[in-house]
Amino acid sequence: MEWREADGVRWLESRLPGATAAFTTRTAGSLKDGHERAVAAIGIASARVFHGRQVHGAQLAFHESSDAATGPVEVDGHVIRSPGMAGLVYTADCLPVAVAGPGGAAILHCGWRGLAAGIVARGVEAVDATAAAVGPGIGPCCYEVGDEVLAAFSGLDDGVSSGRMLDLPEAARQQLRRAGVEEVEVAGLCTRCEEGLLFSHRRDGGPGRQGGLVWLTGEGP
Repeated sequence: MEWREADGVRWLESRLPGATAAFTTRTAGSLKDGHERAVAAIGIASARVFHGRQVHGAQLAFHESSDAATGPVEVDGHVIRSPGMAGLVYTADCLPVAVAGPGGAAILHCGWRGLAAGIVARGVEAVDATAAAVGPGIGPCCYEVGDEVLAAFSGLDDGVSSGRMLDLPEAARQQLRRAGVEEVEVAGLCTRCEEGLLFSHRRDGGPGRQGGLVWLTGEGP
C-alpha cells in the first residue's frame, strides 16, 4: 500500500488486479457525514459511489452499472462489475476489506460478526478474487473480547487470538486464504492506537467513520 494525498486528504491506496482500493483517514472528516470531499480528492465522481446501511451481516449489493444500484438496502458489502463506479463501506474499528479478480471487485465491511457470518467467502466468490487488501482496523493490541467472540473463530488456525485479545486482521487473512486468495496485503494500522490519524469507536465512542472504497481501473487482471 502507498500513502497518497490531495487537497489536504490523506489515504492509503492499494493496487489490485484490475482494481484500486483506497482507505481514508480522519483528514477527510467522517465519511458518514459526507463522502464528497474524500472521493473528490481521490478522483471519483460522488454520484457514482454506492453505499448502504451496514448491519454487521454478510449481505452484498451487486452493482452492474453506474445508473442504478441493485440488492438490499441493508448491506455490508458492495460488488462492482464495471468501471465508472465505486463501492464504499464505513469503518471505525471494523476492517474494510477489498477483493478483486476476473469477476470484478468488492469492498466488505468486516467486523467480527460479519467475518463469522462468512462475508469474506461471499465477497471472494462473487468476483472470483485472486487478491485482497485489508485496511486499518482495531489491532490485537487493543481488541479484548468475550467468550462468544473467541468461540466464533475457534475453527481458525493459531495466531488469531492470545488470551482474550483477538487479531481481527489475522482472522480476515486466514479466511481469505481459506477462500483461495493467496495475495493479501494488510495495512497493519490499529485504529485505536492511531488517534491522530484514524477514528475508533472503542476509543472515542463517537460517530466518526473513515471509509474503504474500491473501483475498477478498466485494466485486465
